[in-house]
Amino acid sequence: MLTQPYFPPGSAVISNAPITSRYDTPLNNATKVTIEYVFIDKNHQLRSKSKTINFIPTSLDQIPALNLFLDEEQKKSTEDLHSSQQQYKPVAMYDDPFRVSSHGKLVLCESPTRQECKEMMEYYADLEPWFGMEQEYVLFDPKTNKPLGWPLHGEPESQGKYYCGVGTGRMFGRDILESHYRACLYAGLTICGSNAEVTPGQLEYQIGPCLGVSMGDELWIARYIMERVAEDFGIIVSLHPKPILGDWNPTGCHTNFSTNEMRSVDNGLMAIEQAIENMSSKHLEHIKVYGRDNHLRLTGEYETGHISVFSYGVGNRGASIRIPRRVVLEGKGYMEDRRPASNIDPYQVTTIIMKSSFNYKTFDYNDQYYLFEE
Repeated sequence: MLTQPYFPPGSAVISNAPITSRYDTPLNNATKVTIEYVFIDKNHQLRSKSKTINFIPTSLDQIPALNLFLDEEQKKSTEDLHSSQQQYKPVAMYDDPFRVSSHGKLVLCESPTRQECKEMMEYYADLEPWFGMEQEYVLFDPKTNKPLGWPLHGEPESQGKYYCGVGTGRMFGRDILESHYRACLYAGLTICGSNAEVTPGQLEYQIGPCLGVSMGDELWIARYIMERVAEDFGIIVSLHPKPILGDWNPTGCHTNFSTNEMRSVDNGLMAIEQAIENMSSKHLEHIKVYGRDNHLRLTGEYETGHISVFSYGVGNRGASIRIPRRVVLEGKGYMEDRRPASNIDPYQVTTIIMKSSFNYKTFDYNDQYYLFEE
């Protein structure tokens, strides 16, 4: 049984990458460059718009802001109900893996949660906060409305042989996984790995370590690239924390975190343990921004802790926060927060980790999109 929205068979937008690639030829005018603006709407969904500029940009301040007319639904979310336009400020720029020959650029735009994240990272800049995120996702075939590789009737063999699987019947979606990996490398992202996950059709890529607000920037762009790659294959990407009910692993976005003190051999482990102790008193505040429908995932089973209980342990994959065994042996390193779901806003997650780890003065998370209800 599926918990994600139903996709009527054949409803996917058809993409034909081989035909499109014929048009990816060098432009006659080398000063014409395509900018793909990537922005996040109020429902935390990605959108994009293309524009042409007459020069090859070398810095972000050369990129003009994006002005868009709002649709009726978007107007309702603005303070000025009479305003029909919104401006998106460029905040990060990457090479466009889908427009290689024309020196295209992907330009990420500002979002409300990014601004707060940026301010928080600047406040704690001396700590040099590093983050690494493990983005899990499930690929769905719109022709069957089932995860990629699943039989038309019934379910596949039980879990066990699919994690880091190799070979037909053990690995599903390698072409998509590999294409995404290469595209992220071309874009200049700090992608450091990928693998098949426990459930058939479930995959993962890892981004990091990234400094401060750049963690959220890179994860959003990596998600954009994944959606574009999946378009070419006619496949749907689900970030729902529990897209398949039953005896199948849920989908998360484990977040690794460290500061310069935690990475120091002098008292690194002590700094990690102190941060965890501080975080323990803010568990419910974390849950509010750790993903919609996360209660379906954090059940205390399938290598998760229970949503209502905070816990931590050395090498414990069933805890809220895991301290790797190597970190204890070396006396320094990082912690892994295993609570974030696959559909989190990385800006909100990294912000609250900084806030609670160091007892920042205010907590104000009232975003109804993420509130957990038992």
